[in-house]
Amino acid sequence: MNDQPDTPDSTHATMPLDLRLDIPHSARMYDFYLGGKDNYAPDREAARQVEAVFPGISVCARENRHFMHRVTRMLVAQHGMRQWLDIGTGIPTSPNLHEVAQDVEPQVRVVYVDNDPIVLAHARALLNSSPEGRTAYIQADVRHPERILAAPQLTATLDLCQPIVLSLHAVLHFVPDESDPYGIVRRLLDALPSGSALALSHCTPDFDPETWARVVDIYRAGGTPAQVRSRSEVERFFEGLDLAEPGLEVAHRWRPDPEEVPRRHFPGPEVNDATVSLWAGVGFKP
Repeated sequence: MNDQPDTPDSTHATMPLDLRLDIPHSARMYDFYLGGKDNYAPDREAARQVEAVFPGISVCARENRHFMHRVTRMLVAQHGMRQWLDIGTGIPTSPNLHEVAQDVEPQVRVVYVDNDPIVLAHARALLNSSPEGRTAYIQADVRHPERILAAPQLTATLDLCQPIVLSLHAVLHFVPDESDPYGIVRRLLDALPSGSALALSHCTPDFDPETWARVVDIYRAGGTPAQVRSRSEVERFFEGLDLAEPGLEVAHRWRPDPEEVPRRHFPGPEVNDATVSLWAGVGFKP
């Protein structure tokens, strides 16, 4: 690990973390869908309820990861992006975003943001930057963009005068309309310079509304706010941006990589629009 400008959170270094292992949590449920081990009985119970009504949820989770990998490589290699602000990071799953980016260009810098104490507990895995690059971690909530933008870790790691990728993968469907998700994205983009990019993925009910209504009910019953959105609703996040080809697309159809095909041979449902149910895209700030 290279020298970092900060620790994940020095306050929490001596304080026990309340991980609330007695209730399901979206990050740990996502970890379960990916076949991870950082989940507990309440998470597995809720995740299996989701699987019972939507067997494709593991496909959805995996394709979200594949999209994140593809778009990260593309932005580094084809657009020369060297800085990322990744909000709603989740439990670290290797390869993490900085590992993908730094594999192409070691000088990439990434600031990770999450408000979940379970992510903070694993944040050291997010700080293993290449010697040439840098990573940092901010414990903050996407619903409070001002706190993210005011965090000293941000300006210590990223140059706000140079283009930055705002990465919001599978997070905004946990921000209901009453929390003003469109205003949040606009506030964050307004703080970034011309040439910056928004990389986003978002669950959608477009291919199976009844099933997704039941999935949302399960999350809400477990205490997690959730709101999936239609294609036109997701497109609103990109207003004022120049969408990269092929525009807003179902995640597995967004610039598919032939080398990913063998990795999709998992047991369970096949990869199709309904099992993926994620709109994904990249837009550039003029």
